[in-house]
Amino acid sequence: MGIAIGTGTDIAIEAGDVVLMRGDLRGIVDAAALSRRTRKTILGNFVWAYGYNLALIPVAAGVLFPFTGYLLNPMLAAGAMSLSSVFVVTNSLRLGRFKSNSEGFATSNISESGAAQASVS
Repeated sequence: MGIAIGTGTDIAIEAGDVVLMRGDLRGIVDAAALSRRTRKTILGNFVWAYGYNLALIPVAAGVLFPFTGYLLNPMLAAGAMSLSSVFVVTNSLRLGRFKSNSEGFATSNISESGAAQASVS
């Protein structure tokens, strides 16, 4: 995997798999954390959608009818499928709230006495 810094040359930016827009190398840690969270979200969405389809498509097809005499109304099945899609999209939108762990990690402040102080947030 190639990592380029946005302040570098255009060739490096084009060749990099990951481009850090700032010159801060802590962005690599943030990119890795976002990648892990994205993979978890994709897996969660896949498990939810697969489980839903595995359970409810046979019910919608009438598998329960010989045993219970129950047929699922097609409008209810379509509504349930739409809710499943809404769940997957909403779950994916949670990635937009990703916050960097390294923001303000080591900032320096100058006190009134002129001494530099490092603060870790």
